[in-house]
Order: sequence, then structure tokens, then C-alpha cells
Amino acid sequence: MSGAGSRMPGAEFVAIVVIGGHSRSVGKTSVVAGLIAALPEFDWTAIKITQYGHGVCSADGAPCDCATADHTWAISEELDQSGESDTSRFLLAGAVRAFWVRTEQGRLAEAMPAVRERIAGSRNVILESNSVLRFLRPDLYVTVLDPAKEDFKSSAREFLDRAGAVILHEGAAQEAGWQSVSLKPVAERPVFRIAPPPYVTAQIVDFVRSSVESARTSDSLRSAQGKLSRAKARSESQSR
Repeated sequence: MSGAGSRMPGAEFVAIVVIGGHSRSVGKTSVVAGLIAALPEFDWTAIKITQYGHGVCSADGAPCDCATADHTWAISEELDQSGESDTSRFLLAGAVRAFWVRTEQGRLAEAMPAVRERIAGSRNVILESNSVLRFLRPDLYVTVLDPAKEDFKSSAREFLDRAGAVILHEGAAQEAGWQSVSLKPVAERPVFRIAPPPYVTAQIVDFVRSSVESARTSDSLRSAQGKLSRAKARSESQSR
């Protein structure tokens, strides 16, 4: 169910797109919202995953000292369409549903059963996260890179080779602030350059649409092949 490599035979296809990035404030949320707005026919369910450090409550994201077993993760559905929060921006852009998942650092696995339940009830899903790639194999992962930002998350580095494309900020920086990070894993991937705003170009939209449609076609072919194989096996069994 979760991505091309982990669907159960006969399960309905749910396209999964993951948008990640190497640092905060590189435009991940803007990319997600832009894709939702540009591809309304996909009826997106949007999920934002946030992992907090010590002293922050996953229940509401506020500072606290209640890091107990009851507060390792939380998930809430966004209902506000004002655009004031990130998940509210997803609804404002046209998402059918939007969820905010909060976990303590390193505790995302505990929230994944609930995340998978939301995915299973959706037509297509777009997630803002890097770390979710430890638990899902999406149909497309796109990473957003900004040479002006020196920070490079370990999760972004870990999954760089799984990126199907790169969205690269064009700016004043002559050299990337993260010189110690090799971009060889994405050397052969499509690179879409942006000068925000906007964060999403027609080329990015076409690429995502094509990737999802290709994944859907491949899933249909696998399903048809599976049915033929099962029918052949039954026929051979009955003829013995």
C-alpha cells in the first residue's frame, strides 16, 4: 500500500509523493501547497511530519516538560482554511484533507500505523518530510535544496540518493554553504531551478504529474499480471 514496492496484491492504488529538503525554511511547505494547487484532479491528502527535540510537547508543539510515554507522538486533522498554519495552507491550496503529525525525535515509527491509516483512506497523498522515507517507499521523492542555507539535515543526506528530482534555489550564493556534502547521488536526476516566488514551475508540475501517472500505469500492469498468474495457477491446479 505504501508506495510502489509495498502494496498488497489487489490493494487500490494510492500515489505517494514525498517532498523533503536539506534544512528548514527552504520552501518545502510552499512546494507542497503549490503542487496541490496545480494538480487539483489528484484529490490530495496532505501530511506534514514534524519531529521535536527535548522539552517540546508532541501533543500541541508547545514547550513543556511532559516528555512521557503519553506524549511521544500525536496526529491531528487540520480544519482551518485560513492559511495561517502550514497544514491550513494545504487546505487553502485545495487538499481534500490535511494532517499534522508530531513526534519526538527518533519516535516516528510509533506514529506510522496512524499515518498508514490516513494514507489507506486517500486517493493520492503528498507528505512533507525526509524521515518518513525510513518507513515508506514513495512513488516519487523530491528534495528542495538552497545553496544559501548551510545546514544539511542528516535525514536529507541519508536519503539523497532516493530523490527522483531536485528543486534548486537560484540565488546570490556563488558556492553552496554545505561544501562537505556530495551531490553525486543526484547527479543524473532532473534539476528544476526556482527563484521564489513561485516555488513550483510548470516543469515541476509536469514532472510530478508524469511520475504519478507512470506509477499508476505500472501498478495496473503489475495487478493485471498478478491476476493472470493466479488464474493460470488455478487452472493448472484444477487440471491435475
